[in-house]
Parts: sequence; structure tokens; C-alpha cells
Amino acid sequence: MVWFCVSIVFLFMSVLLSLKIAALHRAADEIRQEFSAWFDRDTNTMITLSSRDGHMRRLAADLNRELVRLRDIRLQFEQGDRELKESVTNLSHDLRTPLTAILGYLDLLDYVEKPEQIERYLSMIRNRSEMLRQQTEELFGYSIVKSVSEETSELLSLNHMLEESLASYYGALTGQGITPEISIPAPAVMRRLNRSSLNRIFGNIINNALKYSDGDFSVSMTANGIIVFSNRSKALTPVTAGRLFDRFYTVESGRHSTGLGLSIARLLTEQMNGKISADYRDGRLFITLSFPEF
Repeated sequence: MVWFCVSIVFLFMSVLLSLKIAALHRAADEIRQEFSAWFDRDTNTMITLSSRDGHMRRLAADLNRELVRLRDIRLQFEQGDRELKESVTNLSHDLRTPLTAILGYLDLLDYVEKPEQIERYLSMIRNRSEMLRQQTEELFGYSIVKSVSEETSELLSLNHMLEESLASYYGALTGQGITPEISIPAPAVMRRLNRSSLNRIFGNIINNALKYSDGDFSVSMTANGIIVFSNRSKALTPVTAGRLFDRFYTVESGRHSTGLGLSIARLLTEQMNGKISADYRDGRLFITLSFPEF
């Protein structure tokens, strides 16, 4: 009889313990799901539990307090980011107006007879002004790209778009003594992308080759749409190559650039759910670009 009672008590305690464990598992799953949903949905809803367990509810309360702090930090960051983009846009616009006027007056001075020394000084002023205008345009373009989160997409042939971009830069490449080696498959590789963004990505990558190439440039594309741009470059190292996508980063040989070209390319690529990376090995820079199938 005693053993029977002990068995009943043991069975009863086992059932209670199993129910308790199941309730804790359910509460943990609720916390995990709602915690994940908080990030996925970008919502202000806090974690709620069906469990009455005091420990789990205190855990949920602590997580909610941290989520509130995280939300406040995120809002501050987003506000600061918006203000920075607006400031960059306004600054770029304010610089463009006087630069346009300066270059206009320099154009007028071309029709005025001047001593040789003055000609030399004016040529230096024009070169610096043109460089500043180019950098201002690039900075303005970056601020515009940062402010656009959604672009109209269409079904495009990567082959055709890449060929068009290479053709438009062929003169600039050959002008620097670079004869590009191109390997593009004949079958069309279709992707749903924004046309202007894709053109800008290709253009910025090719411009990067114009800045850093030691005299060669090759482009290859696979049948599944992976594009690899490569060129020799003694100015780079594995460390500097990894930083080429950082905003405003330039290597010594690229001192006349803003360091925004590849940063813009990465931003546009990520906006279209693509991937872009840089690798440096055996004295060559490799930039790999790909976009997901639609």
C-alpha cells in the first residue's frame, strides 16, 4: 500500500513537472518568436507572454526595457542619418552654383588675350575647379542614392547592359593604353533590376579600373550571371582592397577621387538585393558582382 501511494505521488509530481517544463518551453518559444518579429516587422509592439511563470515574465519585462532603449537609439540614428543626408545634399547644391559660375568666367577668359604666365595660372585654376566640380557631383550623387530606398525595376539582360557600359567607356580605356579583355556568354542572363542603378554600378566599377589599373582590365561573366572585373594594381594591398567600398576611402594613387564610387556601387547593389565584393591576390584586384534570379 505504501509503495502504491509513493508511486501515485511520484507519478503526480512527474506530470506536474512535465507540465511545468512544457509551459517554460512554450514561454521561451513565445519570447523567441516575438523577439524575432520585433526586428523583422520594425514594430513598437512589446513581448507578451501567455505564461504566468514569474521568472519568464521578469525575463520578458527585462527584454522589453532593452527593446525600448534599442528603439530610441535606432530612432536617434535614423534622425541623425536623415539630417546628415540633407546637410550633404544642401552643401553639394550650394557648392555647385558658385563652381558653375567660376567655370563660366574661365570660359569667357579663353577669348581674352593674356600673357603666357597668366594662361598657365588660369589653366591650373580650371583644372582644380573641374576636379572640385567632379567631386561635388559625386558627393551630390551619393546623397541622392542614399535617400532613395525603392527604385522601379524591369526585366533586363545583364549581358546587354554590361556590353553597353563597356562600349561607352572603351574610348576612355584605350586612351589610357588599356585594351580590355572581355568574356560574356551569348545566352541572355535576365534579372529584374533598375536600369539606371545597374548602369551606375557598372560605370563606377569601370571608373575604378581607370584610376587604379596598371595597364590592363578584364571582364568575365558566367552563364549564371556572376560578373568579375579585374586589373593589375601595385597601389593596392589586400587590406586597402577590402576598404575600397568604405565611404571617402581612397588610396594614394586615387587622391583625385572622393572615394565614393565603389561605395555608391555597393549601396545600389544591396538595394537590389545583389552582392558585391573585392579581393586582392597575386597583384590583381578582383571585384565580383552578382544579382539574385527573379
